[in-house]
Amino acid sequence: MAKEPTASTFLPLRGAKRWAYLLRQKTIRVATVNADGTIYQSPLWYVVHDRRIFIPLDAGKKHAENFTAGRALSALVDSGEEYATVHGVRIVGSLSLVSDPALLKQIDELLFEKYFYVGHPYAESYFQFGVAAQRQVFELVPKKMVGWDMREVALPQVPEAHVLPAFVTDRIL
Repeated sequence: MAKEPTASTFLPLRGAKRWAYLLRQKTIRVATVNADGTIYQSPLWYVVHDRRIFIPLDAGKKHAENFTAGRALSALVDSGEEYATVHGVRIVGSLSLVSDPALLKQIDELLFEKYFYVGHPYAESYFQFGVAAQRQVFELVPKKMVGWDMREVALPQVPEAHVLPAFVTDRIL
């Protein structure tokens, strides 16, 4: 029996394009399974360094607890506002605690570069809270990555009908 086609089989996002996409995006949605079988899901910040994904966890440490207990973990990075622009990467994998001080310093620098700027009103409080909350950094180690990119589809031009309010007179249709 043939495998059912999916966006990732027809319009895959792989290799260097996948890593470039992951590098640019800002949010990863991580899901783990709680002890009672419910799903714990959080949108989290992350950085990519040398094709490795790093996630700082403080309030989201429940994910680390769930994974350490041997429960499943998956993640999703996605974007797009309409059919023709939907793209993303689904990841199934594991978490590994990062303890190398030099790497942790580099990850903090990458976090600052990605989410803040010099003089940003929340940068200092973000990093101070991380110290107070004993923030830990985990590497998301992928077992499987599936990516798709609907932007690869060459959509034919189709006639569109727009119904605009009466006061809109500067657009000829």
